Amino acid sequence: MGAKLNMDEQIQEDWLDTRLRDAAPYIDDAGFTARVVYRLPARSQPRSRRALILCCITLLASLITYAVSGGGQFLVSGFNRMAGLPVVWILVLAALCSLIFTSVAAAAAMSRTRGESLG
Repeated sequence: MGAKLNMDEQIQEDWLDTRLRDAAPYIDDAGFTARVVYRLPARSQPRSRRALILCCITLLASLITYAVSGGGQFLVSGFNRMAGLPVVWILVLAALCSLIFTSVAAAAAMSRTRGESLG
């Protein structure tokens, strides 16, 4: 029933979109639109310099964090603690991580698909 309702909504949206597109005749604006578009500012160049600065700041912050944290000693102690866990707990943690990552990826894919179908 839900699929039929969704299909009916899609048909209704397509019909409405077609009607609105066909019903909107061109209205002569004596070149107003062309003048406005001509006066718009030029597109800015890609912000490669901004991206480079952000990457450098991120790298610098990572290096500072590594140095302040004792050379990453917390990572070694964390791995040692993980190695001491029973195998069942490691499997449960791996399953939970997989479930979380799969859910996030599926949500992102659905969001992107929905955005493409609406646009």
